[in-house]
Amino acid sequence: MSTGGARLFVSAAHKSSGKTTVSIGLCAALAARGLNVQPFKKGPDYIDPLWLSAAAGRACRNLDHNTMTPPEIRALFRRHAAGADIAVIEGNKGLHDGVDLEGTDSSAALAALLRAPVVLVIDACGITRGIAPLLLGLRNFAPRPRFAGVILNKVSGARHEAKLRAAIERYTDFTVLGALPRNDTLVIAERHIGLVPANEARGAGEQIARLGSAVAAGIDLDRLLEAARAVPPLRRRLHAPRGAAPLRWRVGVARDAAFGFYYADDLDMLLAEGFAVIPFDTLRDPHLPPDLDGLFIGGGFPEAQMDALETNASLRAAIRAAVTGGMPVYAECGGLMYLSRSITWNGTRRAMVGALPADAVMHRHPQGRGLVRLRETGMSPWPAVPDGTIAGHEFHHAALENLPPDTRFAYDVLRGHGITGGADGIVLGRTLAAFTHLRGVGPAPWPRRFAALMRSRTSRPFPRIPAGVLGPCPTARPSMRAIPSAPDR
Repeated sequence: MSTGGARLFVSAAHKSSGKTTVSIGLCAALAARGLNVQPFKKGPDYIDPLWLSAAAGRACRNLDHNTMTPPEIRALFRRHAAGADIAVIEGNKGLHDGVDLEGTDSSAALAALLRAPVVLVIDACGITRGIAPLLLGLRNFAPRPRFAGVILNKVSGARHEAKLRAAIERYTDFTVLGALPRNDTLVIAERHIGLVPANEARGAGEQIARLGSAVAAGIDLDRLLEAARAVPPLRRRLHAPRGAAPLRWRVGVARDAAFGFYYADDLDMLLAEGFAVIPFDTLRDPHLPPDLDGLFIGGGFPEAQMDALETNASLRAAIRAAVTGGMPVYAECGGLMYLSRSITWNGTRRAMVGALPADAVMHRHPQGRGLVRLRETGMSPWPAVPDGTIAGHEFHHAALENLPPDTRFAYDVLRGHGITGGADGIVLGRTLAAFTHLRGVGPAPWPRRFAALMRSRTSRPFPRIPAGVLGPCPTARPSMRAIPSAPDR
């Protein structure tokens, strides 16, 4: 499609209304019609995009007010929507929720910025006539996006649906695009931070197919497409995106059931910097891929796979040797936990890579959650950012214990928790490992900085970490003291 092509913004009155399952079903149902569907997700999120990508067959892209300026959001949207028949944008939380009291970072504001009509998913449990003032309030509260209509979710039966439709028709001008029944088979299992990721969930393909069939049966897709196509054009971008460089280097990226939290645009930027992205499986591959110039281990749920991670001792040893040998390594959250000596969860301790002198311990409640602001300390192995401040996000139930007092940190935490409450980003040789997730946007995006570090191997050798800094290589350990049951991070 062109820069003014078909698009929809899926939102709700509040979180847990079913907008993610509806968005997944929409992507699957539209793709089943032969349409090229480009999914987007508002905010810092990895799990919903994994499901949306699988449903659409096209990598989901994140649009985030915390790390991106409005022009950056529009440019990214135009670039990736340009090759699709329709763009489906899933909001986060409720339509008018956000950090800013004025609503400038809300889903409503993003929908207005992209001039995308909003499809409201309403959790109909326990409501009939009251749906009318709810819809009127959502429409009349600023910022005011356009609306395509409403989808009634978790409807208890034909009589319930008739009452909802009558109230909407009598008191509002909203179009009812369809209804979905209350049905446990349409619900994706959740953990405390959201859905179980598609890269880990058993039967993900079958679940996506069920959602697609339910949406195709219950939603008027022709009417929805009509609304999606009746949109004004967006102004065209003035500058073409930076072209890709020849692939001269190789970066290994952990991609498996334990580690799947990656932004597609960050990986694209590594490609643009001339790095072939080489996936490896921390659960099954006995060795690292050959001839790597660096490693990137993103977030995920290593605690849920810690038995298999410990069992794969040869790969753990190879990664530890890469770190101690001076290979550039970047790890975020779950990757940080994997690089530590051990993970303890539910009273069980399992040995990890042992490249970092610390132990990860899972807790019942989040140790860090939300938007993050960092200020660089000057200790980072990467080239410095222009103003020294970075935006990111964190959500982890893990904490690090037994850190040496002389640990070097790349960041002071201005907002958030990080590793210590005031610092984040352990620096050890050319390894940087943090709880904060970064995004490759802004004047000095992290993939370009990491790429510059990895390219430096062609001009100077990796500095080795002195023997004895990390201690002996971790081995399997017996169960430790009981820790209250903690959900996955």
